[in-house]
Amino acid sequence: MELSSRGIVCGVARVARLLKTQGFHAIQPKSYRPRTTQSRHRLGYNQNLLADRAAPTRINEVWVGDITDIPLATRTSSGRFGYLALLMDLCSRRIVGWEYGTSISEDLVLGALRRAIQKRQPGVGLIHHTDRGGQYASRRYRDVLRRSAMQQSMSAAESCYDNAFMESCFGTVKTELELVEYANSSEAVRELSNDIRYDNGSRRHSSLGYVSPAAFEIQLTAQK
Repeated sequence: MELSSRGIVCGVARVARLLKTQGFHAIQPKSYRPRTTQSRHRLGYNQNLLADRAAPTRINEVWVGDITDIPLATRTSSGRFGYLALLMDLCSRRIVGWEYGTSISEDLVLGALRRAIQKRQPGVGLIHHTDRGGQYASRRYRDVLRRSAMQQSMSAAESCYDNAFMESCFGTVKTELELVEYANSSEAVRELSNDIRYDNGSRRHSSLGYVSPAAFEIQLTAQK
C-alpha cells in the first residue's frame, strides 16, 4: 500500500518473494491473550454503552482507554516498570491523549484525559469507555468527565473482550515497534512520544482502508 501511494506497482506476492530472497521475515503479532483488570473496589461501575451499538462514524463520538506496563532497565521506586495510559478515538483509531508514569494511579489516567480534552475539545455526549479499573472510577476522574459532559461506559465484569479495541492497540504497538526495556523513564517518554506520533501520522491501519488516523480524519472532514 505504501509503494502504491508512491506510484510504484508492486503486489503482495512480489513483496513476499523479495522478503524471502533477502532473508527477511514479517513481524507476526502474537495471538490475542485476554487479561482482566483488578476491579474489586467500592467506587461504583457504569454500564457498557458500547454493547450492541453500531461502530462510530464521527470523530469524538467514542473514546476508549486503557493502561499498559512499560519495561525499564533502571529500577524506579515502584519497580522495573513504567506505565502508559492511552485514550483512542474509536472512529479514527487516533491516540488523542496519553500519559506516562511510574505508578498506576488516578493521576496517570487523569493526565491522558486532560491532554485529550485540551487537544480535541469534544462536544457534549461523547462516550468514554474503559475497563472497570479503580483509576477510572475515582471521584476526581468522574468529576472531569462530568464537567466535560461525557458519558462514562465500562466493560462488563471480568469481560476483557469488551475493551478489546485498546488491548489490540497495545498489542500491535508492542509487536511492530519491538518494544523492549527502556533505559529509564526519560528515554521511555521520548521514545513513546515518537511512537505515538508515528502511529497517528504515518502508520497505515487496515481497519481504516490502509491510511493513517490523521489522513482518515482529513477524509472524514472533507466528506462533510
